[in-house]
Amino acid sequence: ISVPTINRARDLMASVIGSMNLRSYNEFWNGEEMEKIYIAPRSWLRRPDPSVSFQFLMSWTLDDLMMFGRAFWYISSRTADGYPATFTRLPAGSVTTTDMAGPVWFAPSSQVYFQGGEIDPANLVQFLSPAQGLIYSAPGAIETALKLEAARNRNASSSIPAGILRQTENSEPLDAQSLSDLAAQFNAARASNQTAALNQYLTYTETNATPDKMLLIEASQYQSLEMSRLANVPPYLVGVATGAYSYQSSQQARADLYLFGVKLYADAIAGALSMDNVLPRGTYVEFDADEYLEENFMADVMDRTDVN
Repeated sequence: ISVPTINRARDLMASVIGSMNLRSYNEFWNGEEMEKIYIAPRSWLRRPDPSVSFQFLMSWTLDDLMMFGRAFWYISSRTADGYPATFTRLPAGSVTTTDMAGPVWFAPSSQVYFQGGEIDPANLVQFLSPAQGLIYSAPGAIETALKLEAARNRNASSSIPAGILRQTENSEPLDAQSLSDLAAQFNAARASNQTAALNQYLTYTETNATPDKMLLIEASQYQSLEMSRLANVPPYLVGVATGAYSYQSSQQARADLYLFGVKLYADAIAGALSMDNVLPRGTYVEFDADEYLEENFMADVMDRTDVN
């Protein structure tokens, strides 16, 4: 999450899934196709965990799915019919499963431990992501991004371009330790002063490194593009210019964010909450994406009207 592009992608998707309400429905055959009939929601649908907000719970559930490929809710209470009434999220990073080590989770686990204590899987809702968690799918790419950021920080610590400190031919040769100490003292002087002093036995030659090269801007842009691919978010949404992708309105951008990024995790959450251990057979839940997209469409229309 310390990679800026991944952090931005996560926050964008969390803002969407936290704004969409859950709704419940039944299905019946009307003679031509399956039709949805929306029904009154169960008590937990608006706030599954009474101790936190809906937005908080859904955002961090998405975070678990995105990073680890799975998420866990503990059923903290039940209604008279035996179905869940309230839930508590268990951070996926603190959960271990002895019957499967990952990184691909092929089914809900039957041997679950949270912070060392075993939990009855009958009291758990286990969300499984269709995509592999980021910490497993591309550790090399993430490590490269972190090393690149560290290199940029090192290069940004000095306003003077890198260079070579060289002894002149008329001076007495120095051993390796003396050269190392000399370079360290020179770097310390450069860090605190804009002007460095050398005697007649030393010369300093700057490299051709320009500020954009020292800050590795081109490499950083490419790595940001790679991270946007890894996070399944269109590059332009995280500020990466590709030169070949454009959108016509903010409403289209929001729709792209939902379609390419959020829908994958929203369907995984809704699917797990529609299982028979959560709701009676034949009852399902889904996120109200229509309301989200319609509200954004109306906001976009109002913005266009104000501009005109």
